[in-house]
Amino acid sequence: MLNAPLSIDVRRGAVAGLGELLADRRIATEGRVAIAVGPGQGDQIAEHVRPSLSACEVFHVDGGTVDAAVSLGSKLRAGSYEAVVGIGGGRTIDATKYAATLSGIPMVSVATNLSHDGICSPVASLTHEKGKGSFGVVMPLAMVVDLDYVRAAPPRLVRAGIGDVVSNFSAVDDWLLAADAVGERVDRMALTVARTAAEALLHQPGTIESDGFLTVLAEGLVLSGMAMAFAGDSRPASGGDHEILHAIDQLYPGTGNHGELAGIGAAFCYHLRATHLGEGAERLEQILHCLERHGLPRLPGDVGLSVEQFTQAVLFAPQTRPGRYTILEHLGLAEDATRKAVEEYVRAHGD
Repeated sequence: MLNAPLSIDVRRGAVAGLGELLADRRIATEGRVAIAVGPGQGDQIAEHVRPSLSACEVFHVDGGTVDAAVSLGSKLRAGSYEAVVGIGGGRTIDATKYAATLSGIPMVSVATNLSHDGICSPVASLTHEKGKGSFGVVMPLAMVVDLDYVRAAPPRLVRAGIGDVVSNFSAVDDWLLAADAVGERVDRMALTVARTAAEALLHQPGTIESDGFLTVLAEGLVLSGMAMAFAGDSRPASGGDHEILHAIDQLYPGTGNHGELAGIGAAFCYHLRATHLGEGAERLEQILHCLERHGLPRLPGDVGLSVEQFTQAVLFAPQTRPGRYTILEHLGLAEDATRKAVEEYVRAHGD
């Protein structure tokens, strides 16, 4: 069953209404609410909300790791809380989603930046001893984005969300390719929602300095999360583009952030489509223009990767999502052909 948010609030001053939201008896009947915060603005928001709650306790989340999420889940179960509020960036919210799922209680997401669609999705990306993995979780029951706090976040993290949303184009086309090539079932509602989010952002004027643009970005990230909930997995927002970013995370940790790598991955996947399938050239140019306009990396070198390193990431990428069929699996390029494709991409689109 789809677990769609019962409330989505994106505006300046939205945090002021958090206490009233948590008083909704569909979330907490007796006011026993836990607040999970990460580094940065989480403590400030928690103190802003605390007076409006009759009984709450603040827990600090030590990074976006499986261990941190499991530890938080144990505390939530021990305290018999009715709900948990995750306040922070993507790592904090992902850990809180996982902990809430382990505890069997609803979760409210309060995003302090817009770096990727994890702020409102049924997937948590967490690190563990073998790298980083994606875990199915319950979608947040409500979503709050206060643009005042988003504006106070590092601009790089806000811009990153743009790359994650526009990568939906690549994911959707990979899904359709899988339907044609191997008969994979496509959920047309999920596909439409994911593509609509990307189209709205691609054609939105302005920059992250504009409240209007930030609102569309936040809504795009929420729609991406809802598309995944419709589909029952990450398919509508994760194709070859995300396989590449997960490979980079594993092979070269600390290289770029999620949204930045998603944008590069999407552009490269369209380069493969254009050169090998004779389609997608126009979409490639649109994505590259969008990334450049918003100051996002477009080439491997922009995030410190050499041609050889990016080649190895592309070759390793299918192993990050066994069973997923994308342009990478469809072409099945050998190492020499992959290296040539990367070199052509860099040469064609470098400054």
